[in-house]
Amino acid sequence: MTKTRIQNLNIRYYTPSPPNPILNLIHMDRGISLDDDMSVHLQINELRKLSETCGSNTIFEPQSSCEARECNAESVPSAPVLRAPEKKLTLFALRLSIFEKSATGLGTLGFIWATVVLLGGFAITLDKTDFWFITIILLIEGTRIFSRSHELEWQHQATWSITDAGISSFRALRSSSHILIKAVKQTFNPLSLIRKPSHNTREVTKVDHLHVGKWNHSRTPTRTWISSDVPLLPYGKWVFLSRNISKVLYWLQLLSATACVVLSSTRLVNHNYGEVQKGDSDKRNRQSAMNIFYALALAEALLFLTEKAYWEWKVIYCKLLEEVNKECELGPSGMVSIKRFFYDAYSRCVNGSIFDGLKMDMVTFAIDLLASSSPDEQLIGARILRQFAISARYSDDTLQKIGVNLSVVERLVEMLNWKDPQEEEIRRSAAEILSKLAGKRQNCLRVAGIPGAMESISSLLQTNRSSGDGADEIGEKNLILDHANYSFWTFNHLGLLILKKLACDHDNCGKIGNTRGLLPKIIDFTHAGEKLLRDKNVAPSQILTVKRSLQLVQLLASTTGATGKHLRKEISEVVFTISNIRDILRHGEKHPTLQKLSIEILTNLALEEEARERIGGTGGVLKELFTIFLNQGMPEHQNQVRRSAGEALAMLALESRANCHRILRLQVLERLIAALEFPMLRVTAARILRNLCTYRGSDCFYLLKGVIAAAPTVLKAIMSEENKLQEVMVGLAAQVFKHMTSNESSIMFERAGIKEEELAKALVQILEKYRHPSAKVPRIRRFTIELAIWMMHDNVKNVYIFKDLGMEKELEGVLETTAELESFNIFSGSVGLSRHNTTIHSLVETALNMLKDQ
Repeated sequence: MTKTRIQNLNIRYYTPSPPNPILNLIHMDRGISLDDDMSVHLQINELRKLSETCGSNTIFEPQSSCEARECNAESVPSAPVLRAPEKKLTLFALRLSIFEKSATGLGTLGFIWATVVLLGGFAITLDKTDFWFITIILLIEGTRIFSRSHELEWQHQATWSITDAGISSFRALRSSSHILIKAVKQTFNPLSLIRKPSHNTREVTKVDHLHVGKWNHSRTPTRTWISSDVPLLPYGKWVFLSRNISKVLYWLQLLSATACVVLSSTRLVNHNYGEVQKGDSDKRNRQSAMNIFYALALAEALLFLTEKAYWEWKVIYCKLLEEVNKECELGPSGMVSIKRFFYDAYSRCVNGSIFDGLKMDMVTFAIDLLASSSPDEQLIGARILRQFAISARYSDDTLQKIGVNLSVVERLVEMLNWKDPQEEEIRRSAAEILSKLAGKRQNCLRVAGIPGAMESISSLLQTNRSSGDGADEIGEKNLILDHANYSFWTFNHLGLLILKKLACDHDNCGKIGNTRGLLPKIIDFTHAGEKLLRDKNVAPSQILTVKRSLQLVQLLASTTGATGKHLRKEISEVVFTISNIRDILRHGEKHPTLQKLSIEILTNLALEEEARERIGGTGGVLKELFTIFLNQGMPEHQNQVRRSAGEALAMLALESRANCHRILRLQVLERLIAALEFPMLRVTAARILRNLCTYRGSDCFYLLKGVIAAAPTVLKAIMSEENKLQEVMVGLAAQVFKHMTSNESSIMFERAGIKEEELAKALVQILEKYRHPSAKVPRIRRFTIELAIWMMHDNVKNVYIFKDLGMEKELEGVLETTAELESFNIFSGSVGLSRHNTTIHSLVETALNMLKDQ
């Protein structure tokens, strides 16, 4: 990359106290500002948002691929096209290069005129005064041209170190006195060349309490010289350091141009080039030749000084660099990046075409620096890309340029493995860029497809939690020690965020599960003890860690197909998974979002029979779920948590006699029946009761006898409700009436105030309404036929009632429209699981035979 000069930009670099990176990650995750309230109200809003987006879709109904994973694409409104701020710099560089090249052209013409016309043709006939004036001007101009031609090289070397980026300007005169004294001391004291830490360097940075001591270590010495620190001569080392020579050359140019203006102006004003004798042909054109030379010299010097004046005006008084830096949102430390960018643009305009610099932009510039072998250049490039990637105004364009450049993505992934404390900021910036990049679906697979990407992301997850008693206290002590040296928890947050965004794609979930040791790491972050969950002053970062890990596990557990089956098996086999979730259910009443995520994980894991038994067999899980589901004292905004708990219980009771037995021994049957009266709970309560009745054991029959008390409520709901609630109530009725004698069923119809003829008519109307299977109520026709069969078996009169209502015709229509949709209890996306033992064809045939036999 071509390096160029910024001759008089003395904008000092310093590293400000960075904001708390943990809080930045919280804001990135939640999309809130620093002034937002970080209380439980935020979680309330999150729950409301979940309720609105998720609606009523559950694993009991199939979902299309677009519904199954709403996180695949970030719904970010398209920002208006903005003019790139760096265009001001490239335009400024273009105008400066015009001055520079014009001055160079005039200087060259004047030099040729003097050497060929004056000194070559009139050297003998020149007046002594003009001879020495011309000679001095040529020497001055030659010196200035030499210094200018080499200044780019020296400026290039002077800006290799991030601590020395910046060139002398007129502002340096303000502090010239103490600098001069220091320079004299350094000239005669060779030991003073040893660089001391400066408050301008990134070796010592004033940071917040999470970064204390992070840069208190000097960078490990390299095996090569830093070009800006090379002492060219053994004496007077301060003067002859390469980073200072550029300053000498700069001031030499100004002095040369000023001297040239004075000398040429003096001669043009005096206009005395010696007398020309009549008939002296050798001197007749001398006056015109001299005027041309001095005019060229004056014009060239004035043009050069005009360039410098324009430079100083735009940089110092108009504060062009500060303005661009502010628009780029790079912060105080971004001035280094802005200067280096302008430096390169100006160099391209000067060394090549004046339009070459216009082709530069900050993103491409940062990408080039990121590929550099210099740590300072890598840091500058990482800072620029990070800021542009997280900026609402420039994020889309930046991520698009990064995403299509596979080598850049590979470089960012490689940086995740850098664990040198001196490279912490580079590593963190790379992680933040990847976290934004992974949020775009078109880049999601590209990131995960890089060989070793998952292992690199896994390297961000490092925890020092110890097992056994006092694990929380030990973890907190380790956390304090970590923050004193290295921000491990910052990288933990970023690693979980990247994985969470990658897991929104089905294929990436398989890669995450197949990465050795990654799943146990993720599950380890779901640990949250009683002290953490109930502490009012808990750090938001700790809750964020648990939340992100739960979100990630939930995404993995909800994966469909063979990949999902494998992942659920792997997750449930980690011995800490269910116990960590139990702790959140037991102590997390202040964190409903965490509880909801934990419950959803259990629900998804319960899709597998082995995991279902493992969950039910873990002490306290079923009890805690019922505590949440039946807790009437929970605020209304946490209804979604209660509903999720009910769905989890319904899943755990599905086709599991062991879990049904465990639930019944909790003596919650009466409370479940009472829950049928509450609109928010009645659907899930009905599902739980139906599963308990369906998969009861012989030893549980007596315990279930009390379920007949729910019959009046169920019958009323069948007659008055519709859609999903009607479906579950019909299904529950088909099982509840099996526990009754004919006399008991008659009593229940009387209590409900409903006649059997009315119920029969309602069932026929359901079949008329759902002539084709519905994805929203996939089992309603099956349950309707089951209930009709029971009614005809219980009372022969009902057969004639159904015949008169046209039941036979409706059943024949069902035979013509049956679908696989009606054959399953639950669904994983659009894949059916837990097939019914009896096909709907068999049920229809049974009902038709009963109608025909009578």
